[in-house]
Amino acid sequence: MVVLVVATASDPASIGPAAAFLAMPGWSPGPPISEGMESFTNGNVRLLKHERSIIAEDDLDQRWQEATGEPVSEVIFLSKHTAVSNRPALTVHPIGVPHLREDETPPQGGTPGWAAMPNPRIGPWLRLMQKIAKEQGLVPEFEITLEATHHGPVTSTPTMFVEIGSIEEYWGRQDAAQAIALVSPPFLAYSQYLQVLWKGLGLEDGNAVGSWQGNGEKVLLGIGGGHYAPRHMDIVIKNGVWVGHLLSGYSLPMDTPSQVNGKTSGEVSGMWKHSIKVSYEATKAAFPGGEVIAHLDHKSFKGWQKNAVTSYLQEQNISIGKPSDFF
Repeated sequence: MVVLVVATASDPASIGPAAAFLAMPGWSPGPPISEGMESFTNGNVRLLKHERSIIAEDDLDQRWQEATGEPVSEVIFLSKHTAVSNRPALTVHPIGVPHLREDETPPQGGTPGWAAMPNPRIGPWLRLMQKIAKEQGLVPEFEITLEATHHGPVTSTPTMFVEIGSIEEYWGRQDAAQAIALVSPPFLAYSQYLQVLWKGLGLEDGNAVGSWQGNGEKVLLGIGGGHYAPRHMDIVIKNGVWVGHLLSGYSLPMDTPSQVNGKTSGEVSGMWKHSIKVSYEATKAAFPGGEVIAHLDHKSFKGWQKNAVTSYLQEQNISIGKPSDFF
């Protein structure tokens, strides 16, 4: 089994960390899998570079196996992050568009109603990223954060995005990219990005960070809240907490039910049930032997919304946990 790291030449926040990563020892040219792509190998890690949008190339894990005969255990995409705030940030997140109907076109890749298996490294790498960022003086300038589940491309194996944001000035920052990818100058600006990859994948000393062992540990399924999942972040930053999908409010579309004597009545329709169901199933598949527990951002819901969500979770036999239940 190999780990597939994907970068694109069309994105400076993707190709920069990839270049810093490849400047480390142990790499050799890998096999081509398609025109316009090149690959490199280092132990069980494969770095694949292409020239299209990072969300445009679907099924790279399957395509790699078909071309090389090597099954892929997980996929890690390197990408830029954009935000209205323009605040510099380093982020990690799962992917999928589970809230979209079949007749809707995903604006940023993926297949409507689909959620990828979340990479178990998301929680441990968030904490590793925070540690390295503090050591290298990127905090408080850079925010180190989770993002909610969103966008594509389609994959069939546990997947995560690791991103630098939030504007072009920071996409090319070598100290940020090195932190995600551990080298010395002239790649100083990419140190955080690089270190997370180098240490996290075990290329530094053979001890990978975030490898799931499946010993009945608890896994957080975040439901509700904003895009940066602050209430879920409060739990995930604690050592030993695993995290699966994070469904923000926009991934839980609910149609307002009818009112009878000032009280809601009838079924709460919308794609929210499907979104929860497929995200739970994908998280459970990514953490075999784990106990997936839903954590709700209660304050983000109106009363009727929270009642609908908790009732549905109970119907599906999905446990609901308080923050203390994850420690």
